Amino acid sequence: MYVADSRSTPAAPAARLTTGRRSALAPTVLALGTVSLITDVSSEMVTAVLPLYLVTGLGLSPLGFGLLDGVYNGFSALVRLVGGHLADRGGRHKAVAVFGYGLSAVCKPLLLVAGSLPVIGAVLAADRTGKGLRTAPRDAMISLASAPEARGRAFGVHRAMDTAGALLGPLVAFLILRQAVDGYDAVFTVSFCVAAVGVLVLVLFVPGRTAPERAPDAPRASLKAALALLGEREVRRLALCALLLGLATVSDSFVYLLLQRRLDVPDRWFALLPLGTAAAFLLLAVPLGRLADRVGRWRVFLGGHAALLCAYALLLPGWRGAALPYVVLALHGLFYAATDGVLMAAAAGAVPAELRSSGLALIQTGQASARFVCSIAFGAAWTAWGDRTALATAAVALAVCAAGAVLLRPAEASELDGGRPA
Repeated sequence: MYVADSRSTPAAPAARLTTGRRSALAPTVLALGTVSLITDVSSEMVTAVLPLYLVTGLGLSPLGFGLLDGVYNGFSALVRLVGGHLADRGGRHKAVAVFGYGLSAVCKPLLLVAGSLPVIGAVLAADRTGKGLRTAPRDAMISLASAPEARGRAFGVHRAMDTAGALLGPLVAFLILRQAVDGYDAVFTVSFCVAAVGVLVLVLFVPGRTAPERAPDAPRASLKAALALLGEREVRRLALCALLLGLATVSDSFVYLLLQRRLDVPDRWFALLPLGTAAAFLLLAVPLGRLADRVGRWRVFLGGHAALLCAYALLLPGWRGAALPYVVLALHGLFYAATDGVLMAAAAGAVPAELRSSGLALIQTGQASARFVCSIAFGAAWTAWGDRTALATAAVALAVCAAGAVLLRPAEASELDGGRPA
């Protein structure tokens, strides 16, 4: 099998194989895409029902949900640098990723016994710790296995496979909620079983070592060396732009709650809302990744945030047309397709291979921390002023932050060819 061959195929040489005019996609990318697909089925099952479970089932206020959602989406920022540093030391990308995926998997059944805000917060924090540990090593493995000129496509393929799981997860959760007596308990149990399969695929089919041989004059992996990357102009600008735009990126869960309130969506249909975002992401991830390789990753990245601003604008007025959810969710998915993998493809070219995991983690940390702040701030604003005023404030903030990102724009050369050898 093609994926199974990845156990014995070195990652870096695989990236240089060509078929015709286009670089062949490395087996490592396909194997990691499979892991992400399976894992996202598990995680999105929980994500799809969690807002309703917390707000309706446990009666949390928007502020309380904002705090938990901030933990769920931002706590990983606290450990991403640690995960990146551990992965870069001795090229242990796979080992760190396995631990991260495994930790997230064991947290799923703990939601069955978590009934209070502090306990749920602790379980979600542990789950996001696993995500924080695994994300940078996984993205580093993708970038190291891919030719520089094709990184946008490689990340696009990975994100498309990841999003296929995100598309299936809410659908599975919806079917379980309709059939099971104890719907939420069944969702959390099945989620754990699926996550365990993802960890098994990672262990069996992803190469153990993906880092290149270290050059004599290459920097040694350390937290100090990782932070020193901010002294380089391109890395600093990418990190600042990701942080700025993250400060005005409203959590997915709030977008779905806003749609439910605008359209009075019944509770039983709520778990299907993420399917719209996932479908658009799945269809657009590879085309936009290829487009980013051709016209510039920064242009595509900013275009994605313009799509998000349009989605905010559509949710602000009292329009309740039948097309509203389709248009908003399509724009939401376009935003992710144009930003998630594209940012990592641009960042991979700005940091040396020896610090690839740490460098990617540095940029991810700024972005995740900013989104953590945004979730808490948006929840507080919703509680104090109402949902429309909170969203209007977020839209203005996004426009201002986007203008700031334009001024900080990285050089075109670095985003197209990375400015460094892989």
